[in-house]
Amino acid sequence: MALSKAERESFLAEPHVAALSVSAGDRRGPLTVPIWYQYTPGGEVWVLTGSGSRKHRLIEAQGEFTLMVQRLEPTVRYVTVDGPVTRIEPGTDEQLVEMTRRYLPPEKVDPYLEYARREHGESVAIFMRPQHWLSADLGSF
Repeated sequence: MALSKAERESFLAEPHVAALSVSAGDRRGPLTVPIWYQYTPGGEVWVLTGSGSRKHRLIEAQGEFTLMVQRLEPTVRYVTVDGPVTRIEPGTDEQLVEMTRRYLPPEKVDPYLEYARREHGESVAIFMRPQHWLSADLGSF
């Protein structure tokens, strides 16, 4: 059964690890990788990635990307969303902190931030306006 607009937006706003896909060009399958993301119902989706990374370059070239999130319990449910990139800007420490707090338990946040600040280098925040949605809850099968 397809989810309502409110159900799919609420589900996407939960802290799932997404599969990000972006076209990798002719004669290649799409680049598909796990990624943390942020979303508030009715707003844009955004991700952080390394400045100049393959994801960054491909998304910039294509001007769009897709995210898919799913769960298995208590029911099989998924949401897929794609749309145009609205902007790409230098990532900020505030965005890194927000994303880390979204995904990690409180006792893991500071150690991860220390590691990320030391090892990850410059990042970009890539924003996408959800345009196409596909969703379902398959019930208790």
